[in-house]
Amino acid sequence: MEIEVDSGKLAKALSIVSRVAAGSKATLPILNNVLIRVDAGKVSLTTTNLDMAVVDYLPVSKSKDGVITVPARLLAEFAANLPKGNVVKITTDGVKVNVETKGYKSTLNGAVADDFPELPGIDEKKAVRFKMGVDEFKVGVNQVTVASSNDMTRPALTGVYFNTDGGALYIAATDGYRLSERKFIEKVQAEVKAIVPTSSLSEVMRSLGEETEEVEILFDETQVRFRAGEIEITSKLIDGSFPDYRQLIPKEVEAEIVVPKDELVRVTKLAALFAREVGGSIVLEAKTATGTFAVAAVANEYGENSSEIETEVTKDERITLNSRFLIDALNALDEEKVKLGFSGKLSPILVKNEKSDKYTHIIMPLKS
Repeated sequence: MEIEVDSGKLAKALSIVSRVAAGSKATLPILNNVLIRVDAGKVSLTTTNLDMAVVDYLPVSKSKDGVITVPARLLAEFAANLPKGNVVKITTDGVKVNVETKGYKSTLNGAVADDFPELPGIDEKKAVRFKMGVDEFKVGVNQVTVASSNDMTRPALTGVYFNTDGGALYIAATDGYRLSERKFIEKVQAEVKAIVPTSSLSEVMRSLGEETEEVEILFDETQVRFRAGEIEITSKLIDGSFPDYRQLIPKEVEAEIVVPKDELVRVTKLAALFAREVGGSIVLEAKTATGTFAVAAVANEYGENSSEIETEVTKDERITLNSRFLIDALNALDEEKVKLGFSGKLSPILVKNEKSDKYTHIIMPLKS
């Protein structure tokens, strides 16, 4: 095997695929390696941890067919430290892998590819397929993943639920205390109900380059594949049932408050400073008498704090929330003003952009 490639392109590709290499916790040593395959001039770099696999197709100036596996992180770190703009030549001599460029040369101990796991394929002719712009993809995923869970005893909640409803594709996530939903694609023909691991989506997000314009998403019964430019990331789907979350979203609210987002973030962070010893518990209160919306910390050994924002108030409301959950929800919004919907102190609060209905976030109240 032989390839000649620009050092910068090699380093970039290896930085992406090496993250998925299983590392020291690998049950199979071969999972620490990157599979380098040259077939009819097409060069691919592949790593897998058995739950997820990433393939980066590498543009090269010269190649000879062959296949080898090499320690992924060692090769990635070596490539990252080479001068940019150099041509790097990689050749094999049995299982020895020689990497050289002007003034630099190294030999790595590789391994034959026979033990590298065979990647499960997706029948692209039968797969459910969606395409969307990368900017919309990034916004939607960031808005939703903030509410996903880390509790591995409830695996369905550790992923993002892709589901179609009314001819549109939605994504949603919940950890049982909050829930977020985003209308992902306005009009779709195909239907899907699938839970994608949040960790896999995070890897896709990290792999998207500035030059990437479109993301293609393919689903089969057990897997999902994200294709963006020269990168393909394939992941197992989570086998489980996602909650019927739409019944949790209030259809109507008793009162709505509209306030500047930046100001609400500021006063919430101030209250959170005083709420550390009480689990981040803060109180939101809408007051018709003063025409203000207040955010306060419950009095404790640190002291107490209360800040008010002037706004139109039609009904007195009071609710106790986790400050971090509210800050996360506010940071996910992308308009200057936020709309808060109240239905009593025991009902979830609805957090939305003032104008757009694409994104919905609800937070369950704390006992006050």
